[in-house]
Amino acid sequence: MSKTSNPNALYAVIDLKSFYASCECATRGLDIFTTPLVVCDPERTMSTIVMSVTPFLKEKYGVGNVCRRRDLPDVEGMIIAQPRMSYYIEMSSRVVSIFLDFVDESDLHVYSIDESFLNIGPYLKAAKQTPEEFCASIQKRIKDELGLVATAGIGPNMFLAKVCLDNEGKKKPPYIGRWTMDDVQTKLWAIEPITKVWGISSGIERRLKNLGIRSLKQLACANKKLIEKEFGVIGTQLINLANGIDETNIREKYVPKEQHLNQGQTLSRDYNKDEAKLLIREMCDDICLRLRLTGMKAGVVSLYVGYGGNSNGGFNKQTSLDIPTDDNDNIYDACMRIYKESIENLPIRGLSVGLSKLGEYEFQQQSIFEDGETNKEKRNLYKAIDEIQLTFGRNYCLRGTALTKGSTIRERHNQIGGHKA
Repeated sequence: MSKTSNPNALYAVIDLKSFYASCECATRGLDIFTTPLVVCDPERTMSTIVMSVTPFLKEKYGVGNVCRRRDLPDVEGMIIAQPRMSYYIEMSSRVVSIFLDFVDESDLHVYSIDESFLNIGPYLKAAKQTPEEFCASIQKRIKDELGLVATAGIGPNMFLAKVCLDNEGKKKPPYIGRWTMDDVQTKLWAIEPITKVWGISSGIERRLKNLGIRSLKQLACANKKLIEKEFGVIGTQLINLANGIDETNIREKYVPKEQHLNQGQTLSRDYNKDEAKLLIREMCDDICLRLRLTGMKAGVVSLYVGYGGNSNGGFNKQTSLDIPTDDNDNIYDACMRIYKESIENLPIRGLSVGLSKLGEYEFQQQSIFEDGETNKEKRNLYKAIDEIQLTFGRNYCLRGTALTKGSTIRERHNQIGGHKA
């Protein structure tokens, strides 16, 4: 059993099967196991990414979790559902509210929009249920109230619960799996390739192979000093995971040492280096609104530019500000300094603006090159624009350039996660 400050811990990872596709089937009263439904924007090109497909398409036609619309099989009666991110977020929040009827907030970690960790151990005695029965009760609530199918993996720690979910719980009805420490050698070590194990990437697998390690059993029994020499402190964690040991305590919530903000977009066409300046300006306006809502200012600005076509590559650079700021123009000017120093005459397909070293900076020196009264007027202007956008909508007060052909800001404001809200 792994060490933990919570000896009653027993974890369940609950995943919503084919979440986006299941939401679309639920609203139509359709069965995800007999319906050929795809969540994909029909207004985009055939190369657009498919967000989700029903288990019917996965199991009968071998459609993968990641594919493009052009790769879909020709199936009679195929439903192409327009993504609705606000609907999926609402459904996810309703699932979380169900979880909170079973466990306290301190025993819940929402891992993603469709997957959560629950510490169910402290609640089994009061519920007079086995772990499997407890999870089955949660599954039933989700199915009865929302029409969604939930799968579960149970384990003595978060790692084994997650691996159990991925390799057993998701496979077949009743969609509940349970592993104990006794299953480490018989089930965990049998997983191949090792990249099927949560937390082991293809890069880690490649480095392990260079050390002659090709299985979890070999990793579990490997020389600790050898692994630590290759991976540093992560090496100890890898050996522990291979032995089924995970000391993570769900009640010890992670608080990042440093906050940061990021605003990015993948472009639908190639932009040249002059056109892209407009998009960077728009992204600076958006991220500065978010910054002002935090009540903080940024001390470091970063800019990422990704090239498209056959050029690939790009750059990601940052610059420190002499005076921390939340001013749109100052942030944009910092981006332009990076941009002009680094940009090449290549097609651009990706942009991102980042702000870090965030702080309240209540007292700061005024620059001798700036007029205090002008800065006050500009700050009041941005404050007024913020209030208009937050009250009436993000597209109610924009720069005139938002009406030009190259602008993406109005479309982005109507999206969540790059898809229609």
